[in-house]
Amino acid sequence: MPMEEKFIYTDKEKELSEKILEELKETLGQTFYENDLPKLRDHLNKTIADNRIQRNVFKLNPILCSLQTAAIAVKDIGLNRDSVISILLYQSVEEGEITLDEISKLYGEGVSKIIHGLIRVHALYKKTPVIESENFRNLLLSFAEDMRVILIMIADRVNLMRQIRDVENKEAQRKVSEEASYLYAPLAHKLGLYQLKSELEDLSLKYLEHDAYYHIKEKLNATKKVRDAYISSFITPVSEQLKAAGLKFHIKGRTKSIHSIWQKMKKQKCAFEGIYDLFAIRIILDSPEDKEKMQCWQAYSIVTDMYQPNPKRLRDWLSVPKSNGYECLHITVLGPDKKWVEVQIRTERMDEIAEHGLAAHWRYKGVKAEGGMDNWLASIRSALEAGNNLEVMDEFRSDLYEKEIYVFTPKGDLLKFPKGVTVLDFAYHIHSKIGNQCVGGKINGKNVSFRTELHSGDSVEILTSSTQKPNRDWLNICKSSRAKAKIRLALKETQVKDGLYAKELLERRFKNKKIEIEDSTMGQLIRKLGFKEVSEFYKQIADEKLDPNYVIEEYQKTYNHAHNLNQAKETESAENFEFENPTTEYLKKNDDVLVIDKNLKGLDFSLAKCCHPIYGDPVFGFVTVSGGIKIHREDCPNAPEMRKRFGYRVVKARWSGKGSSQYAITLRVIGNDDIGIVSNISNIISKDEKIVMRSINIDSNDGLFSGNLVVLLDDNSKLNMLIKKLRTVKGVKEVMRI
Repeated sequence: MPMEEKFIYTDKEKELSEKILEELKETLGQTFYENDLPKLRDHLNKTIADNRIQRNVFKLNPILCSLQTAAIAVKDIGLNRDSVISILLYQSVEEGEITLDEISKLYGEGVSKIIHGLIRVHALYKKTPVIESENFRNLLLSFAEDMRVILIMIADRVNLMRQIRDVENKEAQRKVSEEASYLYAPLAHKLGLYQLKSELEDLSLKYLEHDAYYHIKEKLNATKKVRDAYISSFITPVSEQLKAAGLKFHIKGRTKSIHSIWQKMKKQKCAFEGIYDLFAIRIILDSPEDKEKMQCWQAYSIVTDMYQPNPKRLRDWLSVPKSNGYECLHITVLGPDKKWVEVQIRTERMDEIAEHGLAAHWRYKGVKAEGGMDNWLASIRSALEAGNNLEVMDEFRSDLYEKEIYVFTPKGDLLKFPKGVTVLDFAYHIHSKIGNQCVGGKINGKNVSFRTELHSGDSVEILTSSTQKPNRDWLNICKSSRAKAKIRLALKETQVKDGLYAKELLERRFKNKKIEIEDSTMGQLIRKLGFKEVSEFYKQIADEKLDPNYVIEEYQKTYNHAHNLNQAKETESAENFEFENPTTEYLKKNDDVLVIDKNLKGLDFSLAKCCHPIYGDPVFGFVTVSGGIKIHREDCPNAPEMRKRFGYRVVKARWSGKGSSQYAITLRVIGNDDIGIVSNISNIISKDEKIVMRSINIDSNDGLFSGNLVVLLDDNSKLNMLIKKLRTVKGVKEVMRI
C-alpha cells in the first residue's frame, strides 16, 4: 500500500481559517461559552499534528471546509453555537479521534445530539444509490431527528459546490453536482432558503452543462447595460409617484438566476432572446406592521395606474400568505416599449423572511394534522416571527412520521407505506404472485415472519415457496388496502379453482359407486347440510372438512326419502361399518408455539403428512427445497433417510407453548368381531369431552375386524391415554398410531 500523504496545512489556509474563526466569534458573540474556542483550537491543532484527517477526493482541506461550512450555516441560515461546534468536530468523531460521550462532556448534549444525527444520516446516505427520489428526501428528514442536521448538510453542499470549480476529478464533480440539483436544492427550497437554492442550481448547471451556463451568462453580461437602462426608465416615474404618496421605500431590479432562465428556455423551446421576463422589479416598503397590507395595496394601485396590468398574472399572497410564510404581491404590467415586467411589492419584514428564510427566526410549532411532509416543512416557515433568538432550535424535532414509513428493496429502491405495515404488505406491493407465495422475509439480513412490522430505514427481502397459498387470516395481518384487495382476489380465485376440483372429485366418487347425480336432490342435500352457497359446499370438500363418502351416504338417504323408498335399518355391526362427523372442523387453526433452530419463534411451518406430529411429540424441522419448514416426529419412518442424506437441512425444534390447536390422528384397530364392538369403541371416545371422533371405517372378515379410527385431540398425552383405554375393550387385539 502507498504511504499516506502527510497532511500539510498551508500558510494561506491557516490565515483563512483564523479569519473565519474570528468572524464566527464576532457573529455568535455570547452564545460561545468561555472555553469553547480555546478547546476547539487545541483539538484542531492536535488533529493536524497527529495527521489524523486527510484531504478529500477533491484535494480540499477538510478542516478549512468545515470552517467555511460553519460560516455559511451562521450567515445564510442563522444557526448557532451547537451547530458550529458540531460541524467542526463531526469529522473527528467519524475518524474515531473523539467519542460522542467525550463531546457531550466537553461541549454539552446538544452538540453530541447533532453529531449523532449527522452520523445517522450519512450512514443512510451511503446505504442506497437511489437518492434522487422524493421518498429519499422524506426519509432523510425523518432520520435526521434534529432539523439542524439537514441545514448543516445543505450548508456543507453549498460550500463544496463553491470550492470545486477547478478540480481535476471531473467524475466526482459531476456526482456532487447532480446530488446538489436533485437532492439539496429541493430541500433548500422547501426550507425557505431561496438564495442557497438558487446558488446550488446555478453551480450545478455550471458544472453539468458548461456550455449552456456560459452562453446565458455571456448573454446576460452583453445585455446588462440595456437591461439596467430599461429598469431605470421603469423605476424613475414609479419612484416619484410613491414619494408623492408619502411612502417610505426602496426599489431594486433582480435578474433571474441562470438556472431559472435555462429552464424557461427549455420549457418554452426558445432562444435566450425569446425570454421576456429576465428580471423582476421589487418595491420594498418601510412600513409599520399594522399598515403593511394597506400600503402594499396603495403601491399596487400606483403601479397599475401607470402601467397596464395583466389580471391573469396577479398573485395575491398578502391576503392569504403561502403555507411557507411567504407574503408578497406579484403583478405583471406592460412597461415602456410594450414589454411585460414582473413587479413584486412587499415590506422590509416580508423581504427579510423571503430572502433569508430560516435566518429570520425559527420556533417549533409542531404538526400532527394530515398533509404530509410538504405541509410540515411549510409550517416551519409559517412559524416565523420577529426577533433573532434561535435557542428553540435545540428542541426542534420531527414527529410527522406517525403515519408514514420508508423502506428499501434489496436493489436499494425506496418505497413509502403507512405506519404499521408488515412484511406481507411489502410482498404484495412488489407483486401479487410474490405476496401469494410469501412464507417470510429478511429485515436487514435477519430472518423474520411475514407478520413482522416494518420500520423506516429497513431493508426488506421476501422469501417465497411455490407451495404457499393465501388464507383468510392474512387479511388480519396486512394493513394496506392494496394488499388486502389482492388477498381477497387470490382467495376468490382459489375458491373457484378448488370448487372445480372438489366437484370433479365428488362426481368421480359417485360414478365409482354407479350412482347417477340428480341435480334437484343434490341441491336439497346441500341446503340440508346447512350451506347457503354451493361454492362453500365444494370448498368444504376441497379443504377436507367434508368427506365425499359422507356426502354420498347422505345423498342416498335424501334420494330414498324423496322417492319414498324403504331404507334399511341402521346397525352397529362391525361389517363394513362407516361413520363420518361432518359438523366438526377437520383441523382448527394451529396456534401452538414451536421453537425452531436457535430459539426462533414465529417462523411459518407445516406439519408433515407422513408422520402427523402433534403437540408433545419429540420433533425436528426439515428445510424443504422451496424454503419452507416441515415438522416431523423423531420416530418418523422417513427420519433416518433424511438425516443420512440431508443432515444439513435438519434443524432442531421443540414445543414451547400450548394454544387451542387440535390434531387429526388416525389409529389402526384390529380385533375379534364381537357383538357391540363398535359401540364399545365409540363410547370410550364419547366419554372424553376433549376428544372428538372424526370417522370410523371398519371391515370384518371371518370373525376378525380391522379398521381406521380418525379422532381430533389436543396433544400426545391425550393420545396415549386413548390408546390405553381402547386396548382394554374386549376383543381388541392391537391399537397403533399410523
